[in-house]
Amino acid sequence: MSDILEHHPLGAPPWPTVDPFLFCVHHHDAYPAGNAELGPAASLDGRVLGQDFAGKDGWRMYHGETVPGFPEHPHRGFETVTIVRSGFIDHSDSLGATARFGAGDVQWLTAGKGIVHCEMFPLLDPDRPNPAELFQIWLNLPRADKMVDPHFSMLWSKDIPRRTFEDAAGRKAVITVIAGTFGELTPPSPPPRSWAARAESHVAIWTIRLEAEASVSLPPATSPDAVRALYFFDGPSLTVAGERFDGHEVIVVRSDRAIELRAGGGPVDVLLLQGKPIGEPVVQHGPFVMNSRAEIQQAMLDYQRTRFGGWPWESHHPVHGREKVRFAKHADGRVERIEP
Repeated sequence: MSDILEHHPLGAPPWPTVDPFLFCVHHHDAYPAGNAELGPAASLDGRVLGQDFAGKDGWRMYHGETVPGFPEHPHRGFETVTIVRSGFIDHSDSLGATARFGAGDVQWLTAGKGIVHCEMFPLLDPDRPNPAELFQIWLNLPRADKMVDPHFSMLWSKDIPRRTFEDAAGRKAVITVIAGTFGELTPPSPPPRSWAARAESHVAIWTIRLEAEASVSLPPATSPDAVRALYFFDGPSLTVAGERFDGHEVIVVRSDRAIELRAGGGPVDVLLLQGKPIGEPVVQHGPFVMNSRAEIQQAMLDYQRTRFGGWPWESHHPVHGREKVRFAKHADGRVERIEP
């Protein structure tokens, strides 16, 4: 039996996902220098502002009109995991929490019964380009947890474990463990009502970077029920369990076997998403993910009626100044500051 169960070209985002994951998108934008408003110091002519996904000049405004990003919008019934590889995100939400994060930080947000938040990409450097790269991943919640209280948490880069493997020729592979475990590496805990917080879920989120010709062996999952998907998204070629891929693909592999990855003639980047399927009906309408159409209709009514607690900020797209200090101010008033 082949260790590769199926594979598909990645194509345009969002990428295909497997239960318990709902959505995965890789944002990679070569933003120019920033202006006084922390937006791009470049002409916005020719862009459909508020809906700019075209990638003109190598970057996008998304739903932003002054600063790139995603102004105030609601969620219910799932979680967002946002992994920032470069650049910054300014977060604000209906709980009253705010944050600026980047440089390998991860935000993990349980939407639960309902939250409104915004994610803006401030361009802090006025004198040089402001490249930004991040993943946003949606992880489903089981029926029992879809209406829990929302929860905002930060996993700072300094607390996220990484391991470097080096072969006899000095070629390196680096694995970053955001969820799950890799050998002795255990990351900070996910939110308390996350599917990933259940030991039986076997959720893992890893990023894997291999230098040219480097290799690494991924250990088997602790349960054969886990589904393991590898997203080969950057680099010239990748060999997985002896099969070579020259195009960027999502590759679903057996989780009960060790799997060897080997980079081809240049550096390679891979995202691993793994988890035991929740196995419940999924009904999605935009930012709401529930188990039935009736629950989606109720979510829409609840949002129209309550705005999920309202929006406590003067702007629909607040940003947090030009200072590069990363921070989080939690809804309970607790403040974390991460110096540059």
